[in-house]
Amino acid sequence: MPQPAGTTLADAYVAEIGASLAATDAELALRYPGDPGTRQPVHTVYVPADAFTAGTVRQWGDRALAALDEHAPDAAALAGVLGLPDGLAADVHDRVRDKLRREPVEDLRIDFEDGYGARSDAEEDAAALAVAHTVTAMTEDGSAPPWIGIRMKCMEAAVRDRGIRTLDLFLTALLDGGELPEGLALTLPKVTFPAQVAAMAALCGQFERAAGLPAGRIGFEIQIETTQSILGPDGAATVPRLIDAAAGRATALHYGTFDYSAACGISAAHQAPDHPAADHAKAVMQVAAAGTGVRLSDGSTNVLPVGPTESVHAAWRLHYGLVRRSLARGYYQGWDMHPAQLPTRYAAVYAFCREGLDTAAARLAGYVAKTAGAVLDEPATARALSGYLLRGLDCGAVDPAEVSGRTGLARGELDALAGR
Repeated sequence: MPQPAGTTLADAYVAEIGASLAATDAELALRYPGDPGTRQPVHTVYVPADAFTAGTVRQWGDRALAALDEHAPDAAALAGVLGLPDGLAADVHDRVRDKLRREPVEDLRIDFEDGYGARSDAEEDAAALAVAHTVTAMTEDGSAPPWIGIRMKCMEAAVRDRGIRTLDLFLTALLDGGELPEGLALTLPKVTFPAQVAAMAALCGQFERAAGLPAGRIGFEIQIETTQSILGPDGAATVPRLIDAAAGRATALHYGTFDYSAACGISAAHQAPDHPAADHAKAVMQVAAAGTGVRLSDGSTNVLPVGPTESVHAAWRLHYGLVRRSLARGYYQGWDMHPAQLPTRYAAVYAFCREGLDTAAARLAGYVAKTAGAVLDEPATARALSGYLLRGLDCGAVDPAEVSGRTGLARGELDALAGR
C-alpha cells in the first residue's frame, strides 16, 4: 500500500508499535482506571460498637445543633469564631444548620477495633449481630447515612481470627436481613504488609462465592497507621503494593493520625494531622493512589470541642483550620470523633466550596466556550474545576441552580468534564 502523502513510517510498523504496547495498555487500564465517578463522603464518623444504636445518627445531629446554638447561635457569631468573610457567613451558617437537620452524618464507621477493645467472644459475637440488625433496620427505614459499615480488628496474629469472625457474623446477618447496603463500607486497620491486604481480598472473594454474591461486590478501606505501610524494609514505598494486593477491592486509604504518629515516636502533645511526619505519609498515599480510583481520607484531631465556650471556640478554630488545610491539599475526607466537630467540618467544607464558586464556574464556562481569559486552562484543569463543583453539589455546599446558572452546564455535562 502506498504511504500517505507527507509520512515516512509504514502502517505496518505503526501497527507493530501498537501490538508491542498492548500489554502496557491493558495494565494501564487495570491499574489506573481513574476516579470511580461517584460521590465521596466529606467525613467518616467513628462510633464504638457498644455505643451504636439506631438513634446514633440523629443523636449526633441533635448534639451538633445544640453545640451550634450554645456557642455560635447566629452567622455573626460563627464568623467571629472561624474568621468567615461577611459575605459568606450567613450562607455557610444556614447550610450547616440545614445539613445537621437533614443529613448530619455522611459516613458512619462502627468500631470493633481500638474504640471497642478486647471483649469476650460471646460479647463481641452478640455485638456484631446487634450492629448488623440495626444497620439493616436503618437501611430499610431510610435513617442510615449514605455510607455505613464496620472497622474490624486487624490481620495481626493475636486478633486475626476474632476480626474475621466479627466480619463474617456482620456480613452474614446483613444478608439474612435482606441485601448488603449499597453504601457498605469496611475498614481494615493496622496494615503492615501487602500479604495482610491480600488475605482480606481473598476473604471477601470467598464470602462472595459462598453467599452467591457478584464477584467484586465487597470492597474495603485500608487504614494507614503503621510506618511499614508507607516504607518497606527494602526502602521502597509500600502503598502501591497494598493497592495491588487488594486486587481491585481497595476503595480508600484512610490515614490514622495517632497510631502512625506513635509509630514514628512522636510525643502525644504533637500527634496531629499537620505534623511533618503526617504530611510525608499522606503525600506518599496521594501519589500512590492517583489515578487508581482509590480515594483518600485524612485522619482526625483528638482535641474535642467540649467545656466552656472559650474551650469550644478554640477547638473549633483548630478543627476548622485542619479541615481547610486538608481540603487545600486534596484530601476531601477526614475523620470526626465528636458530634460538636460536625459544625466545623461542614463549615470548612462549605466555605471551601462556596468561596471559589464564581471563579471556578467562570473558568469552566470559558473553557467550554473556548473564550480566552487571563488563565489558560487545559483539559486536566477542566476536570479539576468540574470536580470541585461536583463536590460542592454532592455535599450540599452549593445548589444545582447556582452551578448551572453560572456555567450553563447540566449535571451530566459536569460529570463528563470531570471524567466520571
